Amino acid sequence: MKIHEYQAKRIFARYGILLPYGKICDTPEEARKITKKIKKPVVIKAQVQVGGRGKAGGIKLAKNPDEAKELAKYILSMKIKGIQVKKVMVTEAIDIKEEFYIGVVIDRAEKKIALITSEAGGVEIEEVARETPEKVHKARVDPLIGLRSYQIQKLVAPLFKDKELQRETGWIIRKVYQAFIENDCSLAEINPLVLTRDGKLLACDTKINIDDNALFHEKLANLRDPNAEDPLELEARQSDLSYVGLDGNVACIVNGAGLAMTTMDIIKLYGGEPANFLDVGGSSSPEKVVNAMRIILTNKNVRAILINIFGGITRCDDIAAGIIEAMNKMEVPYPIVVRLTGTNKEKAREMLADTDLTFASSFAEGVKKAVEFAGKK
Repeated sequence: MKIHEYQAKRIFARYGILLPYGKICDTPEEARKITKKIKKPVVIKAQVQVGGRGKAGGIKLAKNPDEAKELAKYILSMKIKGIQVKKVMVTEAIDIKEEFYIGVVIDRAEKKIALITSEAGGVEIEEVARETPEKVHKARVDPLIGLRSYQIQKLVAPLFKDKELQRETGWIIRKVYQAFIENDCSLAEINPLVLTRDGKLLACDTKINIDDNALFHEKLANLRDPNAEDPLELEARQSDLSYVGLDGNVACIVNGAGLAMTTMDIIKLYGGEPANFLDVGGSSSPEKVVNAMRIILTNKNVRAILINIFGGITRCDDIAAGIIEAMNKMEVPYPIVVRLTGTNKEKAREMLADTDLTFASSFAEGVKKAVEFAGKK
């Protein structure tokens, strides 16, 4: 689960990390009042849970309260990557000397927590790693042992020669790690951590993602902002589906995250582009298939639908019942290719025998047919 920048800053503030003064608001007049109180230039920042806010025009410098009001009005009227801006953060402008990066993520391959620092802050860390990998410094922490002092030293030594700045940055790293652990995060990031011209270290921009498996904690679940999410992804989650919209034209309904990922890969292998990731999960009821079909039919780019089911816990006849119900309830204007194998596949084929679906006997055949249909005008 993603949260807003201002929410991430509130979490980091609880751990004593220094932040620029700022407040959240949802009207231009409030932005003017906050700027008047700050009594110096401010930065108006769109609060949307997507990257690239600055490039999209969602981060602006205002020199006075009236300018802050006008810029807040402009930003609040924007959509960034399809998400309407409903709140802005008004924060004091900082006299920056240097910018750094601190991040904590889960390294699933190593089964450890990866801490990352870089002297190239203020830009995407992926870009830094790609273009100047020597500027990215990592330490992997065994969560059963915890963060050790030598690991912190490894992370801060490349950033500063000054021992006091190393000590202060090491303390910040410990606090970011602590916040990561105690809030069940999948990502905790300060980018940039700014060294000001008067020698202070401030977390100027922050980002936190929380593991969905931790949302039984009410304090974490309450941070979710449904208005900031893609409406289809929100609807899918409420229907107990895992869905992510993409830019292609071959829609997928699949059971199991691994099979769904593989299906998208094979679609690309055969020259197509997937329109979505959609996992109906195990023990799928017909209703879930109906909901899945309704969601993918809202994508105007779709030209073909691939239903790829490997029945284990999921029963193929349940999927077939869902397909029949969906076709009775809604108009499906695209070809549907169905590959069903596993539990009750013969029964499912009998149920679908009188439909005009296209059946595939193998994974590869199903993908090839769907890509072919999608390529026809």
